[in-house]
Amino acid sequence: MKLSSNNVLITGGSSGIGFALAERFTKSGSEVIICGRDNSRLQDVKKKFPKIVTFQSDLSVEAERISLYKNVMKDFPGLNVLVNNAGIQQRVNFDKGAEWSYIKQEIDINLIAQVHLTALFIPVLKKAKEPAILNVTSGLAFAPLANVPVYCATKAAFHSFTLSLRHQLKQTPVKVIEVIPPAVQTDLGGKGLHDFGTPLNEFGDAVINGLEEGKEEITYGFSSNSSRASRDELDELFKQMNSR
Repeated sequence: MKLSSNNVLITGGSSGIGFALAERFTKSGSEVIICGRDNSRLQDVKKKFPKIVTFQSDLSVEAERISLYKNVMKDFPGLNVLVNNAGIQQRVNFDKGAEWSYIKQEIDINLIAQVHLTALFIPVLKKAKEPAILNVTSGLAFAPLANVPVYCATKAAFHSFTLSLRHQLKQTPVKVIEVIPPAVQTDLGGKGLHDFGTPLNEFGDAVINGLEEGKEEITYGFSSNSSRASRDELDELFKQMNSR
């Protein structure tokens, strides 16, 4: 995939993996649009990279997804890359009682928003030059961590959706690329919870290398193993990850 001269929309682009990709696409000569819920974070990005265009948007709300689509199409009709990256990770213990509104927000952001935006932008992307959809899933889609069950379930569903989407669009110019991160040093789920993970810049560089090599599936570290493991290997991995 060519990294320069693109018009790229990255959801959840104000921090973490989304920001790492926004930074790299910008430095490669692409025009980048990001959206996020936290306006202060968006402003921080704008200070670092004035060329990046920002939209404040809560993707858990259908009306805001539609508004984002209309605004992007009005200002950037040449959009050719959609990066579905926005996501939250919440600890939920169903044995102790789980509040539905809390659960629903995670499903809405991690899965429903991604599928909806994909449906909205596909007609545009099919007419664009060198179009691509990048879906950011997770190594936990294959071997779930039981204390974040909804997160893992949404990522498993998003992985499944990505496979079907790639198959459905195989006769079109739209490339469907899945980015499958391991644990990465971000604030996903709360500050300090992923300090053990792969350094963000290291993973960001790995994603860019995978895009340049034309990979349809980009993995790293743990996710390279979990995404290709056998059922027996996944069962053993699940036991190891959830032994406490």
